[in-house]
Amino acid sequence: MSRNGVADFPVVLPTIQALRAGYAVWMLYLASRSPRRSELLARLGRPFQSLDLDVPEVRLAGESPRDYVLRVATDKARAGLLAVAGTDPRAQVLGSDTEVVLGERVFGKPTDADDAAAMLGALSGRSHQVMTAVVLVDAQGVHADVVVSEVCFATLDDVSIAAYVATGEPIGKAGAYAIQGEAERFITHLAGSYSGVMGLPLYQTDRLLAGAGLPSHPVAATEAAVHV
Repeated sequence: MSRNGVADFPVVLPTIQALRAGYAVWMLYLASRSPRRSELLARLGRPFQSLDLDVPEVRLAGESPRDYVLRVATDKARAGLLAVAGTDPRAQVLGSDTEVVLGERVFGKPTDADDAAAMLGALSGRSHQVMTAVVLVDAQGVHADVVVSEVCFATLDDVSIAAYVATGEPIGKAGAYAIQGEAERFITHLAGSYSGVMGLPLYQTDRLLAGAGLPSHPVAATEAAVHV
């Protein structure tokens, strides 16, 4: 993939259908750098482009975890809309944010290996929440949902934590773990959305897109990344 262009992916049926119908092919954009979110959104059968954006993720004083995750997801979607609206006035931009919450503590992405180990130590043997907000923004307004899942970790000893951190998987992950990766063996109970814990709740996202007039197609969507 080029750093300054669109990846060269094969054209598939949704794109052809959109062209024949006379609509802009890339009406939907994903305001995220996350490959996991791109992979998840592709399962919903709608063509889209991923936008490479840098949006600050800093919790405000007194901001609740729920308000924080919703605000960041909204900021991402709005930043994406601002980036593409000039060339695509019909653009609809999806933003999402995931945070791990233990009480009133919000665990974002660890800054380094020590920070990751500290997060995992705090989560060890306890239940926590994973909050994922999904927000769709277009010229008409904002549509949003927040999904909260309960995750329970087994008790982890220092050796297990160190071994997991050494894999590098915790870096770049909210709460320093990836449920779809090696950390899956740490989880004793999950109540909620598995895809939401991964980073994009598919059921809620599908309903949000359908409600905004973006129907699903019966075959996989083409995904390409643009850099703005």
